[in-house]
Amino acid sequence: MADATWKAVERRIARAFGTERTGCTGQATPDFETEWIVAEIKHRKALPKWLAGALEQVLGHKRDAKLPIVILHEKSKRDSLVLLRLSDFLSWFVR
Repeated sequence: MADATWKAVERRIARAFGTERTGCTGQATPDFETEWIVAEIKHRKALPKWLAGALEQVLGHKRDAKLPIVILHEKSKRDSLVLLRLSDFLSWFVR
């Protein structure tokens, strides 16, 4: 059976963090872990266009060596989410 695309994506991303995909363990486990990160990877055919648009918008505002992020806040929630490109995250925090 051919390797599922989502498994290959998980392996590639885990390697970018210097580790390996956890894989199926029979228990609820993250897709990968490092000393300071626990990760769950969601692979989809397409992401919402407005989400990509928000990232493109902030990339258009990027100046100097600043980290471009999008902060997503849901009504009636206390906390928010941060969206950034994986390549930016890796260059700022991993490599």
